[in-house]
Amino acid sequence: MKRTLVTADTSTEQFPEVDENGNMIGSMSRAEAHSGTKRLHPVVHLHVFNSKGELYLQHRAKWKEVQPDRWDTATGGHVDLGESVEESLAREVYEEIGIAPDKYEPRLLQKYVYESAIERELVYVFTTIYDGDPSPSPTETQGGRFWSREEIADKMGKEVFTPMFEREYAALFDAKE
Repeated sequence: MKRTLVTADTSTEQFPEVDENGNMIGSMSRAEAHSGTKRLHPVVHLHVFNSKGELYLQHRAKWKEVQPDRWDTATGGHVDLGESVEESLAREVYEEIGIAPDKYEPRLLQKYVYESAIERELVYVFTTIYDGDPSPSPTETQGGRFWSREEIADKMGKEVFTPMFEREYAALFDAKE
């Protein structure tokens, strides 16, 4: 699998438009997806725990068009047109934190619709346990690290994390217990 280096989001990317069940009903460009049209498009998130119960978070790059310079899920990204959710997850995990698909077993935790001022996404949330050292892409992220539950709780609601991560936080630890 080739690790792609990205230095900017591109408006030439094409995403599927889906209904709330994930069925494809059309397509759109990245620009259309983020222009306030609120056309629903799928994204994937992977939350990576280690066996100590710590959660790996990535520090989003400052150039990102959405939630720059915030801490977020280990991996998050759009499903490209013609790509399955599983293919997208494998691609994003490898591009963003360098973990090959045969090194972890993702488990679907939940699926929900997220809406912000500029977009509407069908979010597929996965979790896994991984005890290796993720290798964050220097062009996709500003690094990352494992956080304890206490560290995360201390920073909640202080504009350190993305709103989507904060929304998923409770479900993550409920699933671990």
